[in-house]
Amino acid sequence: MDLKTFKIGGVHPPENKLSAGAPIEAAALPKRAFIHLGQHLGAPAKPIVQKGDKVRVGTLIGAGEGFISAAVHSSVSGTVFAIDAVVDASGYKRPAVIIDVEGDEWEPTIDRSPELKKDISLDKKAIVDRLKEAGIVGLGGATFPAHVKYMVPEGKKVDTLIINAVECEPYLTSDHRVMLERADEVLVGTRILMTALGVERAVIGIEANKPDAIEILSRKAKDHPGITVQALKVQYPQGAEKQLIKAILNREVPSGKLPLDVGCVVNNVGTTVAVYEAVQKNKPLFERIVTLTGKKLPRKANFLVRVGTPITQLIDACGGAPEGTAKFINGGPMMGKAMVNTDIPVTKGTSGVILVDEADARRNAPGACIRCAKCVAACPMGLEPYLIEKQAEYALWEDAEKEDAADCMECGCCQFTCPAARPLLDNIRLAKTTVMRIRRERSKK
Repeated sequence: MDLKTFKIGGVHPPENKLSAGAPIEAAALPKRAFIHLGQHLGAPAKPIVQKGDKVRVGTLIGAGEGFISAAVHSSVSGTVFAIDAVVDASGYKRPAVIIDVEGDEWEPTIDRSPELKKDISLDKKAIVDRLKEAGIVGLGGATFPAHVKYMVPEGKKVDTLIINAVECEPYLTSDHRVMLERADEVLVGTRILMTALGVERAVIGIEANKPDAIEILSRKAKDHPGITVQALKVQYPQGAEKQLIKAILNREVPSGKLPLDVGCVVNNVGTTVAVYEAVQKNKPLFERIVTLTGKKLPRKANFLVRVGTPITQLIDACGGAPEGTAKFINGGPMMGKAMVNTDIPVTKGTSGVILVDEADARRNAPGACIRCAKCVAACPMGLEPYLIEKQAEYALWEDAEKEDAADCMECGCCQFTCPAARPLLDNIRLAKTTVMRIRRERSKK
């Protein structure tokens, strides 16, 4: 098997795909749903419901405002209890629609039949409009509004669609299960996106640690002209856009540029299924697959969860948090972040929740940098992490900008490899955000 990969940096942390064998199961409905209006990149949605309103599953409750924004729909049926600030995964209070759940009545416009709809009747513009109406965002973590990505500017030419089915983060298995259980929807969704872009070529990139997914999609793709499957070496962060493009197409995305600038668009495999549902079934994005896992968690699971469901409910469904749990990670262990509590609701960007025990959560005391350059060798962006860390420590922001701190993708490879346990990623994040703020202020002058 010809395994492709990117050429610079990367690491191979323990995979710990403990939930890979757990089939997708529907999570129980919450008694009360907390649906954030800003669960996507860009401007938060504007609430169009008020206290006391009756809503169904799929009812529009937040209208996307601004060029980069996304619509928000009710994931439950019931009565709007309030529109109030609710704590999100980062610990900040954000506007949300709170709904008391009463039954499970769906909007009649949603096609709930299990029948696979292969024929695509919509044209390019109609597909993009449908993605916007359905509130489709990237489910790989970035939550970028999908319709914006497919509005290719005049003068730009795209020749290849890449479906990101890598799932390189340890522990997470939601995309793996989607490929195994919904391969047909993945392929039809891919054809829909090819139509939206006007391209005849699509490549589905899958890491070699998912041979069952590679087999089933390769076999079924034979019935879909233009779609191929590319097996990839297991190498973190293989699923990052720039690294994936380099691995599959051997194209380099320049600093400050987008995949569009090298003739391609990248779309997460879970998002691709959501696209199928939006276009073929008229179903908005109000639920997603969430992995619940941890070395000592009694039961590992991949839940189909309604947005707004408290994470505590999912943990309880897996037997509850084991004694000694020190952290609850929202996302993967490399790029995810610790949650302030587990009462926060699931959003469109919640790919998984990892329960980490004290032994794995403990940070070693940082030592002095020994200039071993392991962080340099591991950085997939070709940066010098040890140097940017020092620049952040001494607030040398102009120097950090010259060292391309803004190009950091926050993958954590540098900190993972550091033998001195330096807080490299923490300081580089500070440098990155400061440099980007300085650039914004400079552009306003």
